[in-house]
Amino acid sequence: MLNLSILLEDSARTYPNRDALVLGPTRLTYAQVDAAANQVANLLVERGIQPGDKVALSCPNLPQFPIVYYGVLKAGAVVVPLNVLLKPREIAYHLRDADVKAYFCFEGTPELPMGAAGWAAFNEVKEVEHFFLMTADPAAPSPVGGAPSLEEAETLGSALAGRSPVFDPVVTEATDTAIILYTSGTTGQAKGAELSHANTMMNVFACNRMFNTRPATDSHVLCLPLFHTYGATVQMHAGFAMAATLHLVPRFNAAEVVRLMDTEEITFFAGVPTMWWALLGALTDDVDVDRIARNLRVGVSGGSSLPVEIITQVRERLHVQVLEGYGLSETSPVATFSDPDQEPRPGSIGVPIWGVAVKLINDDWSEVTELGEIGEIAVKGHNIMKGYYNRPEATAEVIRNGWFRTGDLARRDADGFYYVVDRSKDMIIRGGFNVYPREIEEVLMTHPAISLAAVVGVPHESHGEEVKAFVILKPGAAATPEELVAWGREQMAGHKYPRIVGIVESLPMTATGKILKRELS
Repeated sequence: MLNLSILLEDSARTYPNRDALVLGPTRLTYAQVDAAANQVANLLVERGIQPGDKVALSCPNLPQFPIVYYGVLKAGAVVVPLNVLLKPREIAYHLRDADVKAYFCFEGTPELPMGAAGWAAFNEVKEVEHFFLMTADPAAPSPVGGAPSLEEAETLGSALAGRSPVFDPVVTEATDTAIILYTSGTTGQAKGAELSHANTMMNVFACNRMFNTRPATDSHVLCLPLFHTYGATVQMHAGFAMAATLHLVPRFNAAEVVRLMDTEEITFFAGVPTMWWALLGALTDDVDVDRIARNLRVGVSGGSSLPVEIITQVRERLHVQVLEGYGLSETSPVATFSDPDQEPRPGSIGVPIWGVAVKLINDDWSEVTELGEIGEIAVKGHNIMKGYYNRPEATAEVIRNGWFRTGDLARRDADGFYYVVDRSKDMIIRGGFNVYPREIEEVLMTHPAISLAAVVGVPHESHGEEVKAFVILKPGAAATPEELVAWGREQMAGHKYPRIVGIVESLPMTATGKILKRELS
């Protein structure tokens, strides 16, 4: 018997007065967060939500997110976190696909009216029985920035009024589904990856073991979106398990994150490569970088490989070795990680975590045995999802004999360290030669004028595809596309260097900070 909500409950029992969540002037203790989650659980049970029912949640990094999240788990229901950028049509698809019975949605802002979008989707999908609107101010009489009809929605504040802060969590089995995370997988339409209570719990234990976390000691800056598995597992769940203090950042802003690191004695920062890149740029002269470096104990990067140049700069300026991890929603998420007890290997995603096996495979599932040869990463262990919700055929395509094929290409060195080359679908085939964008980006990042680079393949009449690079220059730096093409020709093989270079001010990114290469052409 196991329920993931025990992570919050145990810390609330042991450290009731320790700050759990901080956002601006709001500071909630573990006892307060647990009591509020109990109110949510009581609400759901009283509204007829049964164990195993699906409950959707649309909310940025606000205290309401973990409160509702753990309340759903306490009730024995399944959490379905949704990307806050989804439009009404997309939300409706997820609500239907996951057979959602109740939906908690934050009101949003005039710039991002997620409440109005959620309300529209709820009214379209009649199978969803309950809609709760979360407002920035629980006492507010009406929502902000929504359509007039949204005023008819029941607010979470009013729904929780008078509810008991005591609740006996529903008993669930370790193999019961706890979370459904929507992902495109390797291809196609968004699919719901079913993660059990044990999947996530074991990943949490593995994370805290790797990071050498200590009870009631760490303070996190949490700017990774909680609706994504990286932020939810590596920081929210793992942090709550060790009674850490989580400083919530609803929308990533490098200057704000640096301010928090300077004033709140932050010991733990996790981000994607673009966040680390922006963080370095925000370490200006008016910031006490030495103070930040003294407090920062753990630096984590995931989502995609961190350029070696950024790893080097972080080590030089903040005196912390960034530990790189790798995983997907389907792997709960962490599958490999830098080994903190071994000499770091910049550019590597590390070795398999405790209880997990990794190998490289060919298209036909046969294992790649030649050292240094590129193959697709396959993972097996306690972290592998139960499957894609209601999609047995799609599940069978990616899971065989317990092994999950990721769609990511990598190589392995003699010591068992893995190095991601690229997504198999991102690979460029130029004139019959395989070109891996990740490799080209690493080389471009060594140019003294380039701050960030993204490489894609574009159609070409005779070569099939041509290599094109989009680059952001460093502040004050100057370079022309022609100069960068010429430089690339000197640095890379003839089939690799970009023949086309575009200099841009910014790159399109997802809500999790990954570069949207499909929008580059």
